[in-house]
Amino acid sequence: MPEQPEHGAINIEIQNLTMAYGSFVVMRDLDFSISPGEVFVIMGGSGCGKSTLMRHMIGLMAPAKGQVLYDGVSFWDSDPEERAGMMRRFGVLYQSGALWSSMTLAENVALPLQQYTDLTAESIRELVSLKLALVGLAGFDEYFPSEISGGMRKRAGLARAMALDPDVLFFDEPSAGLDPISARLLDDLILELRDSLGTTIVVVTHELASIFAIADNSVFLDVDTKTQIALGNPSTLRTESPDPKVRKFLTRGESDNADG
Repeated sequence: MPEQPEHGAINIEIQNLTMAYGSFVVMRDLDFSISPGEVFVIMGGSGCGKSTLMRHMIGLMAPAKGQVLYDGVSFWDSDPEERAGMMRRFGVLYQSGALWSSMTLAENVALPLQQYTDLTAESIRELVSLKLALVGLAGFDEYFPSEISGGMRKRAGLARAMALDPDVLFFDEPSAGLDPISARLLDDLILELRDSLGTTIVVVTHELASIFAIADNSVFLDVDTKTQIALGNPSTLRTESPDPKVRKFLTRGESDNADG
């Protein structure tokens, strides 16, 4: 088992990144950085490659060209053991929540602790209760995913993503399938985690309400030019971006579909 990395604020850099499926280029020449403790949003229209970019950042897909750096260390140029150590610093909340339906919430959250630590069963139980309480699910330890609402399942997924105290949390369309109130509660929870834990948070989303509520910084991916066309705080970009596509996206109505 790789040695547990030291936890703390983490800086992320994307350098000259090209993403492709074979000869089909999804995005090219992506260049941006994410500061420690920042909520950074990856945004753009359907099919622009937002979730694909997240897959490149968490180790599920290698770039056709360019680098993903964590604290100055190249993720994809590292050997497998170093890469595994970096991945231990990530927590990921997938769009569906990705909970095991046959396990209770406590068992779902305990899974990474059982797999990656030498903690006793009693210590794991205490940590699991703490993580569930942190996301507003105190007392729901023995419930199964089918017995709770969609918003609660998302929060349970978040508790599991936080099990190993990650330095970076990745969210893939966290508000997908949620009603406006549940979505707002999840946004508030994301900000609470950033403020209380100092975690760097990367969010893939197309939801305007969430974008304006949580983002410190953002990158806009354009499906037509296949590259980034804006970088900055979304509230500023909404009025000051020189690109009409960006302004239109950030001032549109509610009707838009999420991409995968």
